[in-house]
Amino acid sequence: MKIVILGAGALGSLFGAHLAQAGEDVTLIAREARAKAIQDHGVTVNGLANFTTPVHVTARPQELRHADALLVTVKTYDTGPALESVAHLRIGSALSVQNGLVKNEQLARHFGWENTVGAAAHISAEVLPAGTVRFTANEWLSIGELPGGLSTRVETLVAILSRAGIQAEASPQIASVEWTKYVVNISWMALSALSRMETHRIFKHADLAWMAATLTREVAQLPAKLGIPLLDKGAFSAKTLSTVSFEEAVSNFRRVGEQMEARGATAHKVSILQDLERGRRLEFDAMFGYAVRQGAELGVSLPTVEVCYRLIKGIAESMH
Repeated sequence: MKIVILGAGALGSLFGAHLAQAGEDVTLIAREARAKAIQDHGVTVNGLANFTTPVHVTARPQELRHADALLVTVKTYDTGPALESVAHLRIGSALSVQNGLVKNEQLARHFGWENTVGAAAHISAEVLPAGTVRFTANEWLSIGELPGGLSTRVETLVAILSRAGIQAEASPQIASVEWTKYVVNISWMALSALSRMETHRIFKHADLAWMAATLTREVAQLPAKLGIPLLDKGAFSAKTLSTVSFEEAVSNFRRVGEQMEARGATAHKVSILQDLERGRRLEFDAMFGYAVRQGAELGVSLPTVEVCYRLIKGIAESMH
């Protein structure tokens, strides 16, 4: 299977390196400087895995002709021009591990719903200043047909990624998985951007855990309104967080922080904090703006989410 990865940041480089090391036919599409660095030195991964491997990379996507699978890992604000650069490709299936929920619609506009596969990941990595990829979480990468179901192409992708060392799984209810991640991820990302603290420290703190529970329960109203059931999936226990008492939800977040600390995940920082620390653009619109717009459309009040959205938007726009 020929796999093309659009974007050579943290996750793109991580997936590309694992697939290349496993002997798969993979090509990374990167910006010029990143492409040259990978051509010269390969990709070095450390943390949960430690290796350096050459990876086929190009800064000229127009030279590619087809991909059995296109995996999109660029930042959400770069999606439009990035997809335009590969619009000429003959695609077997396209999937995205980007934050937020607009990604599938964007893929479908370019490649058709029949070629669009759902995906959501709880996998974390960070590109360090020297270019090394620090691999900090390998919990799960769920893939499934939209709006639900399995297929041969899904099972094939999962098998390839699993052999390469990624904790991939086939999900017959991928829409629920995507919303489950989104509902809880709102709290992770908002509080990380506003506090600039490592994830475990946020959730261990009583007041920040209170904020996390508030944000999660607000956003959980959206899938409920759409008739999409939430799941309990690892740290993303969206179903429980949205149905137990508020006090129990706060305690759940505090336990997540304690568990992260106990297993040594004290360096974990979500992507929006990594970007903030490096002065990069922030993915505030795809995450928080989307929720606010959906709330307005569905008649759901999200006051805490909207406050966080405006704070983070103000911070982001003041940086550039």
